[in-house]
Amino acid sequence: MIEPEVLKLRDEVVQLRRTFHMYPEIEFDLHKTSQIVAEYLESLGLEVKCNVAKTGVVGLLRGAGPGKTIMLRADMDALPLQELNDVPYKSRIDGAMHACGHDGHTAMLLVAAKVLASRKNELCGNVKFVFQPSEERFPPGGALPMIEEGVLENPKVDFAFGIHLWNALPVGTVGVRAGALLAAADEFRIVLKGKGGHGAYPHVCKDPVVVASELVLAMQTLVSRNVDPLESAVVTVGKIHAGTAFNIIPETATLEGTVRTLNEQVRSTIKQRMEQMVRGICDAYGMEFELDYKDGTAVLINDPDLTKVVQKVAEKVVGKDRVVEVPPSMGGEDMSFFLQRVPGVFYLVGSANAEKGLDKPHHSPYYDIDEDALIVGVQMHVSLVTELLKGSC
Repeated sequence: MIEPEVLKLRDEVVQLRRTFHMYPEIEFDLHKTSQIVAEYLESLGLEVKCNVAKTGVVGLLRGAGPGKTIMLRADMDALPLQELNDVPYKSRIDGAMHACGHDGHTAMLLVAAKVLASRKNELCGNVKFVFQPSEERFPPGGALPMIEEGVLENPKVDFAFGIHLWNALPVGTVGVRAGALLAAADEFRIVLKGKGGHGAYPHVCKDPVVVASELVLAMQTLVSRNVDPLESAVVTVGKIHAGTAFNIIPETATLEGTVRTLNEQVRSTIKQRMEQMVRGICDAYGMEFELDYKDGTAVLINDPDLTKVVQKVAEKVVGKDRVVEVPPSMGGEDMSFFLQRVPGVFYLVGSANAEKGLDKPHHSPYYDIDEDALIVGVQMHVSLVTELLKGSC
């Protein structure tokens, strides 16, 4: 259940979310957002550090005595997208929109900080409220720079938790999963270097379009013939560029795409086999190439024991029948880098309401949430910290 003290803050968390929604900012350019966050945390009496990884903000709440340090993380950045919703809190910034719930994540964590600050004498340990820039754009993302600047130290973080509002789940539910929840998300770019010429005389050319076509098809076997069918992987070529005219064989062709995996061994296998495949096909056609393979976010792995704690807390907040075990997703999240270094859990708070038309997918220009989800997220943050830091100091 939602505590009365938390429930009375519903209007505040909604207004904060709408403020962030109306003035979205992208990647590391979060000056207005981070200013609001910092001023709010300072008003609660927290120790506040600004300009972490450019525009990240960290608030530290010290409890009544010694104990564990829990990190709660929210991402703050929006997407370069034109909002098409017709709502009073529609984005006022042309070409920018909160279409992935980060406005809600930020608002929920701020209000959770308010509740926990009022209860600091009941806590044995510390809470770090981490507001991260640039989750949506990796590399570089915001998590790794924050880690490099010491966000997990002074005091050293013992556990890390994060929430994602999730429009694949109805409002009033919480989704959890132990182990791999979100995929490693890598990028690749292949430049094929042929020999251009007239389309009527292909025999004196080296056609990169033909090689690109063969590569697109051949790379489908990277999963179907190299990965155990019981494992999961995706190889998608999302962009092909070649040529300027219908009757000219171009000098070059470029392919760009993504690889998603839920297992580090599978990730390594696909990376290795892609290089072998590109080299082999290009050798067969006498084609030079450049392959730029960029490791992206890591597989996001939730700690099994702490997942049980989150599930227990969620059952108290929304009811046992409203807590669901969710399947893994091929989406990527740089929260994974925090969870590589300290045990923790990234979990989902349902935010969809089909009856109200609030069930559009993430990254859609029509994305919106049922704002009743916000107070659920606040309560989850508060109850989880209370569960882990309660006791006699």
